[in-house]
Amino acid sequence: MEIIDRLQYLMKLHNLSASAFADKINVQRSSISHILSGRNKPSLELMQKVLAAFPKVNADWLILGNTATEPVSIEIKKEAHPEQLTPFEKTTPTPTPTNFSSKQVKKVVIFYTDNTFEEIIKTENL
Repeated sequence: MEIIDRLQYLMKLHNLSASAFADKINVQRSSISHILSGRNKPSLELMQKVLAAFPKVNADWLILGNTATEPVSIEIKKEAHPEQLTPFEKTTPTPTPTNFSSKQVKKVVIFYTDNTFEEIIKTENL
C-alpha cells in the first residue's frame, strides 16, 4: 500500500472528501488534489498535520507503511457511549466466558485485500 493509498484509506474511514480532508488538516485543497492525483508527494509538514489532526493514527503505518503495526491505536473506553465513539475506538475488551453473554455485536468491519472495506451495522435487535 502506497502512501497515497493510506491517505485515501484514512479519508474513507472518516467519510471525508478530499476537500474536507484538506480543511481538517489545514492545508490548501489543491495540495491534496495534487497528492491524490500523483502529481506531488506528501511533504513532511503535511504528514505532521495529518498526524496532528488524527492523533490515533500510527505514524509508522502512515509514513512508512509498516504493516507490523496497527493503522490506529485502539483504546478501551468504558465511560463512553457507543454513539459517541469513532470507528477507531472499541467499547469493550475482548469477551471472556464470564462476561460474554451480556455482549452483543453492533458493527463488523471487513477489510479486503484490494484495500477496500465494508461495514456491517446491526440495525435491529433480534
